[in-house]
Amino acid sequence: MVHLLLDALLYVIVPLWLLAGFTDYVLHKRTHIEHTAGTRESLLHLLQLGEIGLPVLLGLLFEINSGILIVMLLAFIVHEATALYDVSYALPRRHVGVLEQHVHSLMEVLPFVALLFVTILNWDQCLALFGLGGELPRFELKLKTDPIPAGYLLTLLSSVLFFIIVPYTEELWRCMKVERHRLVKPNIAQAA
Repeated sequence: MVHLLLDALLYVIVPLWLLAGFTDYVLHKRTHIEHTAGTRESLLHLLQLGEIGLPVLLGLLFEINSGILIVMLLAFIVHEATALYDVSYALPRRHVGVLEQHVHSLMEVLPFVALLFVTILNWDQCLALFGLGGELPRFELKLKTDPIPAGYLLTLLSSVLFFIIVPYTEELWRCMKVERHRLVKPNIAQAA
C-alpha cells in the first residue's frame, strides 16, 4: 500500500499539478494578462510557486518528519490564502473563464491531496506532533535514506524549469514590459 500511495503521488498527482500550472499560464497568456491585471498578478503567481516549491523540495530530498509536515501544512495554508487573494485581485481586472476556474480548482486540490498522501505515508510523525503513537516528533533535516530516484528528480526539476519557471518568468517579463511602456508613454507626452 505504501508503494501504491507513493507511486500515485509521484506519477499521477505531481504530473497533473504541473500540467495544471502550465495550462494556467497558457490561459493567462490567452487573456492578455499583461494588459489587464499585469505585473502584480504575475508576481502573485511566482510567490505561489515559491510558497509551494519549498515544501515540495523538502519532501523530495529529506526524510519527512514532524518538522517538515508542519512546514508543508503552513505552506499549504499560506499558498491557499495567496491563491484567494490572487483570484480576488484578478477578477475585476480580467476575464477568468470557466476553464481557468477549473484549472485553479485543480491547483488548489492537488496540493491538498499531495499533503494528505505525504501525511498518510508518514503517519507516525503526524501522530507524534500530538503526543500520540510510539514515536517522538523529529525536526531535523536529514537526507532521505531511500532517496527518490535521480532520474525522476532530474525529470521533475527539468519539467518545473521548462513548464513552470520559464513560462511564468516570461509572463512577468511581458507584464513589466507593458507596464514600463505605459509609464514611459505619458512622460513623453508631458514633455512635449
